[in-house]
Amino acid sequence: MNKIYPYKRKVYYYETDKMSIMHHSNYIRILEETRISILNQAGKPFEEIEALGILMPVLSVDCQYKSPLRFDDEFTVYPKIVKFNGTIMELDYRIVNSTTGKLCAEGHSTHCFTDTSLKPIRTKSKFPEIYRIFNDCYESEITD
Repeated sequence: MNKIYPYKRKVYYYETDKMSIMHHSNYIRILEETRISILNQAGKPFEEIEALGILMPVLSVDCQYKSPLRFDDEFTVYPKIVKFNGTIMELDYRIVNSTTGKLCAEGHSTHCFTDTSLKPIRTKSKFPEIYRIFNDCYESEITD
């Protein structure tokens, strides 16, 4: 079973706004960076998945802002795959200030596995290795 590790980094200066806090649009980018990290940890980076003719478009994304992050703050994103049926995958994210432990944002994203024509595919029958990898991640717990 694959373990999912939190994603960690600092807030970059260019991500901040006039109020010296991370601009709200950058939280969505952080969710995407975290999803890419999950793919890499699972042993199937995006480029390998796309080489198979599989795309993973975003169907929806949501973020609730709790407490601001500021330039150079270290943060940790705790992701969890909360739904996976071979065609649809949903993830929850918790973004936490690594220094204070304060919850900064919570997010959710939904993705669909498709072919290059954006037609949904069933990975369980068409790409069993991909299905196994994500199903293992779905069943795993986050490891610090």
